[in-house]
Amino acid sequence: MPEKTMKELQQDVHAYISQFKEGYFSPLAMLARLTEELGELAREVNHYYGEKPKKATEKERTIEEELGDLFFVLICFANSLHIDLEQALQAVLEKFRTRDQNRWTRIAEEGREERDGRND
Repeated sequence: MPEKTMKELQQDVHAYISQFKEGYFSPLAMLARLTEELGELAREVNHYYGEKPKKATEKERTIEEELGDLFFVLICFANSLHIDLEQALQAVLEKFRTRDQNRWTRIAEEGREERDGRND
């Protein structure tokens, strides 16, 4: 299956939601759903990488599944507010490229820093 662009993913989600009279939830309800899904992701991460093992009675879920749920709700949220996620992400990436361009140690610079004895 060919990979889809963000725009195509947003269109797919919109086509799915458009089948139902209820349509998209309100922004506040969408935020609540996003928070709920983030909590479920946090729980799974804690089960796999944290100190809280899964109970025998808990359903087996994966981090991948929870990320998918979170992503679906995020796309719904963006669609409901007519936000182009591709444009939004590009704007954020540009902000990181400019504002944070010297904030982190670049991989290509590690060797030079070790040789120079520099440690910013």
